[in-house]
Parts: sequence; structure tokens; C-alpha cells
Amino acid sequence: MVSLCNLAVDAPMTVLRLAEDSDDGAGAGRPAQPVLRLDLRSLRLGKRDVLGPISLEVRPAETVVLTGPSGIGKTSLLRVVAGLQTQFDGVCQAPDRLSMVFQEPTLLPWRSALNNLTLTTGISASTAVLALNDVGLADHADAYPGALSLGQQRRLALARAFAGAPDLLLMDEPFVSLDPDLVEEMMALFARLRAARQVATLMVTHSADEAKMLASRIVELGGSPARIMSDRQNNGAYFQLSASGVTSSKS
Repeated sequence: MVSLCNLAVDAPMTVLRLAEDSDDGAGAGRPAQPVLRLDLRSLRLGKRDVLGPISLEVRPAETVVLTGPSGIGKTSLLRVVAGLQTQFDGVCQAPDRLSMVFQEPTLLPWRSALNNLTLTTGISASTAVLALNDVGLADHADAYPGALSLGQQRRLALARAFAGAPDLLLMDEPFVSLDPDLVEEMMALFARLRAARQVATLMVTHSADEAKMLASRIVELGGSPARIMSDRQNNGAYFQLSASGVTSSKS
């Protein structure tokens, strides 16, 4: 069953946003149904045509990474999927349960790390403690964001995203402004959390290395307005998913 979330009619741009039931309808021998289906005809911001025709699907447990030049429209596409940008021409079919990790941690500065999870996701305090433990912040449950380092803030933002048990996780350059060693640490943490939950992920990055290390598929945007220039499988991902967690292909 499909429900209509947003429908704008008789407007310069038309948006049709759909939400699916949690049952993906996949049977034995059939591939799982996509968590996300996007059939975008155009996105215009002000006087600029930012995005052209784009068709994109993301399936359960898949990590799709969007790459392309700065300013090409990667974040704009992510905002369309998140429902934050509604003035577009096209159809977006996405789950009701989705989480987003922004370029900045976007935490509640007047609330503790624990309350940043409970208030935003509705989980219990005991579940929040487990989520903090998953990202190495169990000893900082009562700390406020201002008392945390940038790396710790980003780990808290990651914990919040996964704590909501999303069917689709959206990530907009989640490791930006971090030192290289910390970036690799954060990528390993993300890969471990993703492996445990098998969540479908759509991530934006400027880093070719991040894409190669994390993606199961790499989608490159280019042109003006932006379109998909390539969509390829990434079989050589650095972090490999396994039933028991994350293994590294690094020798």
C-alpha cells in the first residue's frame, strides 16, 4: 500500500512524495524491493536549474555514495529525498522512517548527550545508554555538546541517526573537517553500525577515498543541470560487511 505525503498541484513545480509500508514484498528468489525510488525531472532553485532528470534506487543494506564537483547539487538531491526540499518536479518514494546526518552535528546544545538521543528519537534512557556505548560515549551521557570534542559530537550525531532505527539513512559529508586519522576511525565506526543494522544508506561526499572505502555503489553527478554521469558497483570497498560485523580488506 502506498500513501501520498505531499502533492502540489497547479504550481510551477510539481512534487509527488510517496511512502511505502514496511513490507518490501520480496519473495523467495526475488530481489528485495528498493527502499528508495527517486524519479526526478528537475529541481530549480531561484533562477538556476540545479538538477536535471535523475532516476535513482537504493535497496536494503545497500550503501550508495553520491560524488561530483562541489556545488553540483549533491546536497540538494539529498534534501529532496529527506523531504526538506519539496519544490521539485518528480516523484520520490521513500520510507517513513529515515534519519539524516548533516554536515554539522546539529545537536541540542542545552541537552545532555543522553537527552540528545531520547528527545529526538523517543527511545528510552536505557536504550540510549546502549547507543552511546556503541559509539564509545557511555562515559559522557551527562555531558553537554559544548563539552565534547568535534569527533565526539560527530559520534553522538551518528548514534542519534542509528538510534531511530531508520529504514533509510541519509548522510551529508558526515566526516568533513576531521583529521585524516579520525576520518578513518569514523568510517570504521559507521561501517560497524551499518553492518549490525543492515540499513540502506545514501551518502554524499567530496572524497573519492571515502566513496571507495564505504560504498557498495558509487553514483557520480555531473553537467548543468546535474545528471547521473555514472552508476557503478564498488566491489573493492575497504570495509566489507559480514555476518559477524566489519572486516577490512587492508593487508
